[in-house]
Amino acid sequence: MKFTRTEIRDLVIIEPDIFEDERGYFFESFRQDQFEREIGKIDFVQENESFSQYGVLRGLHYQIPPYEQSKLVRVVLGRVQDIAVDLRKESPTFGKHFSIELSNENRKQLFIPKGFAHGYLALSKEVVFIYKTDNYYSKEHESGILWNSKNLGIDWSIKADIMLSEKDATLKSFK
Repeated sequence: MKFTRTEIRDLVIIEPDIFEDERGYFFESFRQDQFEREIGKIDFVQENESFSQYGVLRGLHYQIPPYEQSKLVRVVLGRVQDIAVDLRKESPTFGKHFSIELSNENRKQLFIPKGFAHGYLALSKEVVFIYKTDNYYSKEHESGILWNSKNLGIDWSIKADIMLSEKDATLKSFK
């Protein structure tokens, strides 16, 4: 696996070694020993999967202490614009965001540490999105930021046809 650090500290792109032949392909999507060597100790406790259609935007979500989460995200069908926003107040990149296209074709993954809001926009007809977390989901500790907060300046890949949940449509702007 190739681990590439981004301009935002602790946010890491992971690209697997892919073995392809006439039968198809194989790759390791996660290896604890490599992960710990490159990023650090982590214990994933939950894995989630979502299905979305073109234009569905999920996020920008995060959980507050003591249920904050690190995530390892990837796409198994389709493609998304994936966004991580640094919410760590002591960070020199506080309020900055990182954008990457994740797809079943590029097979890239993104490690998002605790202290980030996360969201993604479905860019293909259908998307299956999977992510591991190192803490359990807690409805009482969930929070989020409005996807189009002016202060964030996120350039979403599509501007029309955005579909939001009622919850995501009523999130507060980033200040």
